[in-house]
Amino acid sequence: MTYPKVTIIILNWNGWKDTIECLESLYQITYPNYDVILVDNGSEDESIEKIKEYAEGKIEVKSKFFEYSSENKPIKIIEYTREEAEAGGGKEKEIADLPSNKKLILIKNEKNYGFAEGNNIGMRYALKALNPDYILLLNNDTVVDKEFLGELVKVAESDKKIGIVGPKIYCYDEPNKIHYGGGKINWWLGRPIHRQMNSYDEVGTDNTPEEIEFITGCCMLINTKMEDNVFFDKIYFSYFEDADLCVKLKRNAYILVYNPASKIWHKISKSSGFQSEFFNYYFGRNRIIFMKKYAKFKHKILFYPFQVVLKVLGSFLYFGIKYGNLKLAYAFTRGVKDGLKYNRRDCTL
Repeated sequence: MTYPKVTIIILNWNGWKDTIECLESLYQITYPNYDVILVDNGSEDESIEKIKEYAEGKIEVKSKFFEYSSENKPIKIIEYTREEAEAGGGKEKEIADLPSNKKLILIKNEKNYGFAEGNNIGMRYALKALNPDYILLLNNDTVVDKEFLGELVKVAESDKKIGIVGPKIYCYDEPNKIHYGGGKINWWLGRPIHRQMNSYDEVGTDNTPEEIEFITGCCMLINTKMEDNVFFDKIYFSYFEDADLCVKLKRNAYILVYNPASKIWHKISKSSGFQSEFFNYYFGRNRIIFMKKYAKFKHKILFYPFQVVLKVLGSFLYFGIKYGNLKLAYAFTRGVKDGLKYNRRDCTL
C-alpha cells in the first residue's frame, strides 16, 4: 500500500496546553507519512517555550483519550520566522530522514494573523518546501483517533475530483456526543449548519462516506492538486473562511466528502468562546461578507431585513436579558456595520 504525503498544519495562539495534547495524539496515529507544521500566531504567553519542553520530553501529557508515550522523544524541531517560511524555508534536510512522529516544523508569526491567514502562511510554506499530496488543517484544541488520517486519505484517493474530506467530530467533554456529522449551507439564515449536532451515535451507525456542502475548518484534508484553490480568503480573519472555501470549490466542480469512519474530538470554542466580543463581532461581520460574495438575490431579499436588522435589535434583548452584557450586542452590531461596508471587490474570489 502506498501512503501519499500529508502535511498537517496546526495553529496555536496562547493555547499550548491544548496544543501539546493535540500533538501527542497526532504522534500516535498509524498513518506513516506525514509532517507536522505548528504555526504560532503571535502568542503572548509561554506557548513556544512549553511546546519545546514537550518536544524535549520534559512535559508528560495527560489525556483521557490516550496514554503518553516517551518512545518518540525528543522530537526534533526546525524553526522559521514567518518571513523565512514564506521564502520557502531551507532547513528541511535536518529532519528529512526522521520518522513522522519524531519531527516538528515551527513557524513563528510576529503577530496574530487570524485563523484564515495564519493557516495560509503554513500552507504556502508547505507547498513550497514539502510538496505534499494533501494538507490537513487541524484545530489545536482537538484529539484524534489513531486511524483518522488513514480513513481520510483513503476516501480522498478514491476520486481525483474530491477537493476536501472531513471527519466526524465529537465533543471532547462528552466523547459520544456528536458536534459535526457533515454540513450544509442554509442560505436563508446565511450560515453553515452542522448536521447531527448534539446527537449520539446509535448501534449500527452507517459509516459510508457521502458528498456534502460544507466541511468545518476544524479538520479539513485538502487536495493540493487544486493549487490556488486551497487557500482561505484572509478578509475573514476568523469564522466563515471554511464555508467560503467550500462554496468556492463546489462552484469550481470539486467534491466535498464527509467520512464518518474518521473520528476526532473537539474542545468547542476554546480560543474565543461563543459568547465573547471577538466571536460576536466576526460572526456578524463575516456572515454579511459571505452572503455578499455568494448568495442569490432571492436569499438576500430576506436575509438583510430579517437576519441583519432583526438580529441587531434582537441581540440587545438576548444578551441584555440572558447574559446582562450589552458589550456582546455592541460587538455584534459593529461587526454588522463593518460587514456592510465591504464590496465584492474587497474579497479575494
